[in-house]
Amino acid sequence: MFDKLKSGFKGLVTKVTTAELKPENMRPLLEDFKMTLAENDVAFPVADKVCDELEKRLTGVQVKRLEDRRKIVEENLRQVLLEVMLTDKKIELLSKADEKRGRKDPLTLLFVGINGTGKTTTIAKVAQFFKDKKYSVVLAGSDTYRAGSIEQLEEHAKRLNLKMIKHQYGADPAAVAFDAVSHAKAHGTSIVLIDTAGRMQTNQNLMSELSKVKRVVKPDFTILTVDSLAGNDAVQQAEEFNKCVGVDATILTKVDADVKGGAALSVTYITQKPILFIGVGQSYKDLEVFNPEKFVNMILR
Repeated sequence: MFDKLKSGFKGLVTKVTTAELKPENMRPLLEDFKMTLAENDVAFPVADKVCDELEKRLTGVQVKRLEDRRKIVEENLRQVLLEVMLTDKKIELLSKADEKRGRKDPLTLLFVGINGTGKTTTIAKVAQFFKDKKYSVVLAGSDTYRAGSIEQLEEHAKRLNLKMIKHQYGADPAAVAFDAVSHAKAHGTSIVLIDTAGRMQTNQNLMSELSKVKRVVKPDFTILTVDSLAGNDAVQQAEEFNKCVGVDATILTKVDADVKGGAALSVTYITQKPILFIGVGQSYKDLEVFNPEKFVNMILR
């Protein structure tokens, strides 16, 4: 996982450690490193930020022993990456779910993203996550456009032994979502997870439809699923969805297959919205709560 990004960071640490920390030495190294980041799907604004911050922090630092210098380089790099990964907004899903359960009001999550990101499977994984924490869950099949989408979500519901609210294909997605929330309120269900049609971020009609779903059900959080293998496309999707619909958080899918790792760095920095989970496999349990510190330690290992 993220092998190429790890290799790039190791190479930078070695080069900077063995160079005299003067601007004329640092700049060529950091320019090369910027290209390494870009080749690993790190968005250019993020690559600029990382390299500019490193230059500011390391230029002129006086260290005599080589091993001490390596530690200083690594620690500064860790701090810069954490600044990129951390956002002002923190989402505590379970605390919010508890708070709403106490008011007999369901926690409602609206899932958005383009086709192919693994959105429906991710919803099933999130349902499993809540089930494991002893919350009751209902699924809403608000993707009434894509052939097979309702059956796909229905199959997940059966496997997880969950209730699913659905209408016919072509029905109003907002009406399906509204019915699911009403069902949850009537039956004391704690969590509502709403699937929606995979929209290309450039399709304004479908984006408007999505905005309507959001207006009708007023979800607690709108969550964007992003395929980590999509590289810089993932960043563009995140920007566009955030602009058109408003996104509270991201889930990165297919992270186990990602040798580059740039999407994880970029999506958070560009949207300033946290990553909630990462998908790391095919089973319902293959969903990890995202931890920025753990991620940074892993790519610097």
